[in-house]
Amino acid sequence: MSTLQDQLLKAGLVDKKQAKQASKDKRKVAKVKKSERQLVVDETKLQAQKAREEKAARDRELNAQRKAEADRKAIAAQIRQLIETNLQSKGGGDIAYNFTDGSKIKKMYVSSEVQGLLTRGRLAIVKLGDKYELVPMPVADKIAERDAAVILSANKSQQVADEDDPYADYEIPDDLMW
Repeated sequence: MSTLQDQLLKAGLVDKKQAKQASKDKRKVAKVKKSERQLVVDETKLQAQKAREEKAARDRELNAQRKAEADRKAIAAQIRQLIETNLQSKGGGDIAYNFTDGSKIKKMYVSSEVQGLLTRGRLAIVKLGDKYELVPMPVADKIAERDAAVILSANKSQQVADEDDPYADYEIPDDLMW
């Protein structure tokens, strides 16, 4: 079986030079079509790779958010456990001890012994849910390492006075009630 090109050469309708040029043109056209197809395939591969990278970035971000949420819950559980295991009695007294929770002034009724411990900085008031509890200062320090917002009142005797405080020369009595 001979090709159309061979038949045209035998019939004398084309010469050898024209036949070579035609086959050369045919190869060029095929090569251009192949490269165009390859470009389309490469673009598809690039889009797929980009989609995989974006998905991986979203997954990493979602995992980081989940880990942060788990860490926050673990810290909250540690704080709750520290408070519940080291809870101090309020003494069931009738002395009102005032403290601040944010911008609100709250009141807790304590015994005179507990009031003395609070004013000397041996006990701290912490917030546990909607309730206010008393814990020893070493425990309050551990809680403050995890979340300082839980500590509401911690009178530390070694507090540094502000240099510009006009009342720095006046000592505040321990039994002052406000």
